[in-house]
Amino acid sequence: MKELSTRYNPSDLEEKWYSCWKEGGFFEPKGSGEPFTIMIPPPNITAPLHMGHALNLVIQDIIIRFKRMKGYRALWVPGEDHAGIATQNAVEKDLAKKGTNRKELGRERFLETTWNWAKEYRQRIREQIEAMGCSVDWSRERFTMDEGLSEAVRKAFVMLYKEGLIYRGKYIVNWCPRCSTVLSDEEVEHEDEKGAFYYIKYPIKDSDEYVIIATTRPETMLADTAVAVYPSDDRYEGLAGKTVILPLMNREIPIIQDRYVDPSFGTGALKVTPAHDPNDFQIGLRHGLEVIEVLDKDARINENGGKYKGLDRYEARKQIVKDLEEQGFLIKVEPMVHAVGRCYRCETVVEPSLSDQWYVKVGPLAEKAIEAVEEGSVTFFPETWKKVYLNWMNEIRDWCISRQLWWGHRVPVWYCDDCNEVIVEEQDPSVCPKCGSKNIRQDEDVLDTWFSSQLWPFTTLGWPEKTEDLESFYPTSVLVTAFDIIFFWVARMIMAGYHFMGEKPFNHVYITRLIRDKNGRKMSKSLGNGIDPLDVIREHGTDAMRFTLAILAAQNHDIKLDVRFFDIYKKFANKIWNAARFALLNMEGFEKVNLDEEELAIEDRWILSRLAKSVKAVEESIDGYDFPSASKMIYSFFWNEFCDWYIESIKPRLNREGRGRIVAQNVLVRTLDASLRMLHPFMPYITEELWQNLPGSDGLLITARWPEFDESSFDNPSEMEYSRIMDMVRGVRNIKAEMNIPPSSKTDVYYIGEVLNQEVVELVSHLSNSNEIDRRAEKTSGSVSAWGDAENTLYVVLGEIDTDAEIERLTGKLEKERGDLARTLSKLENGDFIRNAPEEVIAENRERLATCKDNIRRIEKIIEDLK
Repeated sequence: MKELSTRYNPSDLEEKWYSCWKEGGFFEPKGSGEPFTIMIPPPNITAPLHMGHALNLVIQDIIIRFKRMKGYRALWVPGEDHAGIATQNAVEKDLAKKGTNRKELGRERFLETTWNWAKEYRQRIREQIEAMGCSVDWSRERFTMDEGLSEAVRKAFVMLYKEGLIYRGKYIVNWCPRCSTVLSDEEVEHEDEKGAFYYIKYPIKDSDEYVIIATTRPETMLADTAVAVYPSDDRYEGLAGKTVILPLMNREIPIIQDRYVDPSFGTGALKVTPAHDPNDFQIGLRHGLEVIEVLDKDARINENGGKYKGLDRYEARKQIVKDLEEQGFLIKVEPMVHAVGRCYRCETVVEPSLSDQWYVKVGPLAEKAIEAVEEGSVTFFPETWKKVYLNWMNEIRDWCISRQLWWGHRVPVWYCDDCNEVIVEEQDPSVCPKCGSKNIRQDEDVLDTWFSSQLWPFTTLGWPEKTEDLESFYPTSVLVTAFDIIFFWVARMIMAGYHFMGEKPFNHVYITRLIRDKNGRKMSKSLGNGIDPLDVIREHGTDAMRFTLAILAAQNHDIKLDVRFFDIYKKFANKIWNAARFALLNMEGFEKVNLDEEELAIEDRWILSRLAKSVKAVEESIDGYDFPSASKMIYSFFWNEFCDWYIESIKPRLNREGRGRIVAQNVLVRTLDASLRMLHPFMPYITEELWQNLPGSDGLLITARWPEFDESSFDNPSEMEYSRIMDMVRGVRNIKAEMNIPPSSKTDVYYIGEVLNQEVVELVSHLSNSNEIDRRAEKTSGSVSAWGDAENTLYVVLGEIDTDAEIERLTGKLEKERGDLARTLSKLENGDFIRNAPEEVIAENRERLATCKDNIRRIEKIIEDLK
């Protein structure tokens, strides 16, 4: 039998096994089992993958490997998203470094450059996904700008247009002056920032009176076309129908009444600027107000701004405030904090702007998507996200889908310049179908990235063609995604799935949380606190990184990631390697035999029962998307129960010839085999390598079956008996540690009480490194109790010691423990501490409290025995 190397080296295994799996087609769906499908949330081709991607990918791979082992025809489709605005931004920044820009290149050359960018980053992303050990089916990889997906996008647009669900309209939109495109509401990030309220006098025509308005954006007053007050506001009684003179512009504008105005906000009088505020736009529609645009698409004052033409919006604000003050219109300026919307990509402050755009009528599409989640046809994990989803869906507004970009799916609309016909077709027209003119041009805009991404669950399977993949693997089984794109993507996929396929796109939605640094800060380039997955892999190995992320993937709070965690689980990988190596070194003369219950030792019955229960618990946890519980169960079973207790328990039997050795070998192999199968979805590389060396293993672990748990193996009496043995051993070890007796030193141990089974006595003696344990009638001088129950008490003989000196030492230690207990208890009884301290700190203090109590009880008993 091949002997494993003494040292576990992850890099020796990873490339070897990934190539084997990939080239052997083991990532493709096999067999005739029930289909199970995951679609990768396609990463943006803007940058390499980060730790958040790693978490998402690891969870998906755990699920898909587990389902593959459970006999499903498991398919995990990989791919990438062209990410319109984000990619165009990234490419433009890169061009700026090279001293050029997209306008200098022109549309055709810019798109060539962007396709090259896409090719480079798609390859980098592939390499990262492979490095993480992800078993995606590369033969089905897709890209949102693939020819097939592009055709599907066109078909979807044309279908929606002809159904009356896509229309063109002039509305106020969120405009990013930096990216030169419209943004959806979800693409605007609002943050509280310091600003000011400017109180300005608007003189009433032909009188000495005036109305005071308060605004945070005085530069937009150049485009005011009314002042609005609440209908029943006594302060402005009799003013409706009069006009004011707009300061600086000397233009007459009416005073109107509108119920939108909040009398308690500001002065209760509202300047109305229909072209530059969405609410003002609606007021303008109700009252037939003139619409004047004063800011251009670069956020500079245009020709309607009089002498301020050409000024940037913030330069204009300064000059306007200065002029208002000089001309006696500015009453006061009050500092205030208000929410400011910024572009989610470049962080530029967005500008409400009047614009012609393409929209999807979302109301009719939302009904089925709301019903599906309300009735549980689509289920969120954790369930708290269901409420977030439904709240948003019930307030949903029409979706602006056009973007003023060059990179993306071009809007499939053409305009005839001779007869003004609007042509919407899947194929590029050569002439106008109405008048026959060739003088037609395509819309310059592209579609919002999420328009193509919403179709991902079925376009990746071949829609609109009725492919075998679409028939077999749709709807998909689970979507694993981050919480921040529930509105961008998840909701839209559900709407699109029902509309185009007549069926939900997935059964379950598992939402991952944000990965933060160890101090709880968001990871970012500016803070320099990001962790590169590839650096972690090089330093600790893929398996250690994967297991760390799985065990930290709590559903209800963000993950605080300390790089030291990777060290912990690299040690776990080493433990797995060394345990397997020990087992294989003790397989000489191994023969597989059927084991009778009667010939199993207590430790055999115990470990097989614990194994069966662990398999059941891990399986249930994975099915419930509780990856930390699954990981902790495997970790605890393998390290604590299998390595620390079972392997230590059978060493004497492995060192003897005979049936006892054969039984121990068989139970050892059975347990190790099942453990490697359980661990495989989490740590695929080390488990595949070790499994190949196990006696009786056949084929590859990636295609092996998940271990079956048999409830007939649940043996509670044996677990209780072995648990008693463990308590005895811990008791002896604790006394040795308390009395500074080296673990390697053998001690005399005896017991008082009922006769103990010889098997139990021998195990306790071996595991506690004690001399032969005998039964005595009464306590011997110089001994202290290590353990006891209703039937027996176990004592450790301390030998010749200075009793008085030991009592004095232990008394001092006891006082220290009592002090620690009091301080910890005081913290936990402090309401402010419980309310404000992080969960892990509270848990740590509760654990310390329990430890102090245990230590106090043990030391008090030793002192009592020594007296």
